[in-house]
Amino acid sequence: MSVQCERLGGVNLSQGVCDLALPAPVAKAARDAIDRGQNSYSRHDGTGALRMALADSYRRRGLFDLDPESQIVVSAGATGALYCACLALLEPGDEVILFEPYYSYHRSTLLATQAKPVFVRTEPPDWSFSMAALEDAVTERTRAIIVNTPSNPSGKVWSREELELVAGFATRHDLFVFTDEIYEYFIYDDQEHICIGSLPGMWERTITISGLSKTFSITGWRIGYAICDARWAGAIGNFSDLVYVCAPTPLQHGAAAGLVELGADYFQMLASKYRAKRERLCSMLDAVGLTPFVPQGAYYVLADVSSIPGDTSREKAMYLLETVGVACVPGQEFFTGPEGHGMVRFCFAKEDEVIDDACRRLEQLR
Repeated sequence: MSVQCERLGGVNLSQGVCDLALPAPVAKAARDAIDRGQNSYSRHDGTGALRMALADSYRRRGLFDLDPESQIVVSAGATGALYCACLALLEPGDEVILFEPYYSYHRSTLLATQAKPVFVRTEPPDWSFSMAALEDAVTERTRAIIVNTPSNPSGKVWSREELELVAGFATRHDLFVFTDEIYEYFIYDDQEHICIGSLPGMWERTITISGLSKTFSITGWRIGYAICDARWAGAIGNFSDLVYVCAPTPLQHGAAAGLVELGADYFQMLASKYRAKRERLCSMLDAVGLTPFVPQGAYYVLADVSSIPGDTSREKAMYLLETVGVACVPGQEFFTGPEGHGMVRFCFAKEDEVIDDACRRLEQLR
């Protein structure tokens, strides 16, 4: 869709590429690291500065008391960290439960590592799930479950009650829990981000995966990480070394500086800024009859496009691009069933003038 948008000269609200400026301390520290000659390989699991900054961040937030020497693996983005965790902890043919709508890279990562995704539906508008459906998904080959909170594409922020249900389920069936928490700072409407790995009894079976791509608007830097018990971190780090060698060294220094120098005000500002972007886009979608499923977190919104011409969500997305010049992602990328053909996903991680331009174009649908 990004390629088609460029071809047609539209406004790109499709790919999750954050176009906002990165914070000055992050950019300065990366430049300074380059100037100091810190351009060679880092330790395979990340620079000491970044691992220590991550440990301090989680400790300040009261989530984990981490050993930066043995429980943190910095890798090539959150996607890279998940890939290495799957290589380390899954065998070919192992089944992994994935909640639907799912982020397509999660499904692709499982397939690439020869694991088998097994899907459990969540239902709009709050994307709730059925424990009966979850239990029905378990077989003797089930090895893990993936939880994405806040979620891409739905924007669901998992509640403590829901995470406790998943925790009990994982414990009963002796499963790993792989999380994707890359949007942990993008939380709206008094929601709370909870790490399932911080719940009682969950540390030893949870691989908490996140990154700084979204938080600091550095998606091209590929700075992600996994935190977990040292037994699993060693194996994950070995595969990260094998596949990526290390994340870019000077950029790790930039990310570490952001964690150290940017205080709580920055993260509060981030949520406030993106909440306003969400309101602007969702209000326009609602006004033109593309009812949005208003997200609780992250920076995407699924919208109902059943009124738009086309038999598939790809046809509907192309209609929007060709008619009003706004690119989105077809909903079929996030669902195994036909319900995906009635939805598309918009990304609102854009400068305000880009959001305003997209809204003016969408208004032509009235």
